Amino acid sequence: MKKFNMSYCTLCPRECGADRTAESRSKTGAGLAEGRRAEPAGFCGGGPSVKLARAELHYWEEPCISGSNGSGAVFFSGCPLKCRFCQNYRISDGNFGAEITTRRLSEIFLELQQKGAHNINLVSPTHYVPWITEALDMVKGKLYIPVVYNSGGYESVSTIRLLEGYIDVYMPDLKYMSPYMSNRYSSAPDYFERASEAIPEMYRQTGPVVFDEHGILRRGLIVRHLVIPGGVSDSVSLFNWLYKAIPAENILVSVMSQFTPCHRSPEYPEINRRVTPSEYETIAETVRRYGFRGYFQEADSAREEYTPPFDLTGI
Repeated sequence: MKKFNMSYCTLCPRECGADRTAESRSKTGAGLAEGRRAEPAGFCGGGPSVKLARAELHYWEEPCISGSNGSGAVFFSGCPLKCRFCQNYRISDGNFGAEITTRRLSEIFLELQQKGAHNINLVSPTHYVPWITEALDMVKGKLYIPVVYNSGGYESVSTIRLLEGYIDVYMPDLKYMSPYMSNRYSSAPDYFERASEAIPEMYRQTGPVVFDEHGILRRGLIVRHLVIPGGVSDSVSLFNWLYKAIPAENILVSVMSQFTPCHRSPEYPEINRRVTPSEYETIAETVRRYGFRGYFQEADSAREEYTPPFDLTGI
């Protein structure tokens, strides 16, 4: 982790300056009862060690990611966004998980490969980038499947640049253009500003999408967009920007209908409902008009049953 100063964390755009060194734990943990640990200081919930909630084959990603064998999904605890409507809120906002060593993380990558995973799918990895790159260095020459960076899109370009050579497929969300919406639902008024810088950098690193003979994505960029109730005009504006920013024929997009009122959604009446067919189709038609290739999620995907069990499997 020589490239990162973890005594003052600036991995995500919040740049909260949390001290995430092992020394910080020993200092803040002074006087705690035996067996207890000091709470991490960062907004994301990240401390000095990797924390995971699950590492297992996952079959509910886009077909070019999950394939027939499943994606090797590694779910990191905590999150720099903590969206009010997050379906994975138990681990993103609740920070549920178990701490492991970087060596153990590298072993998990190889174990998922041994199980037949098409790729290593790093889910919400932003706040653990230094540990991830170190673990990938440990398995260099042994890990031959693609590495997927699956994030909320709220990224610092400086962090993404340090991932060059480690990541084969970037799969960011592109959630909001409106600062009002991104502040209201994710406390990140600068979301679009940061995502619109980071996503072109991701594309610069990967170039156009490349598939293997089985249709599995080996390299490239997939931009995901979750349709939010009442957010049609914002969604249309996002795809208008994306069309101008990156050649449509060189990337994939995934338009998701799975918005499910959960977590803190009841506190926001305007989004405390499912997306209507009309809302979803308006956005889908925009995507088709611009000539993007990719995926449209079925309406019945808006169910909490599709959230994986966060039970420390594979940790």
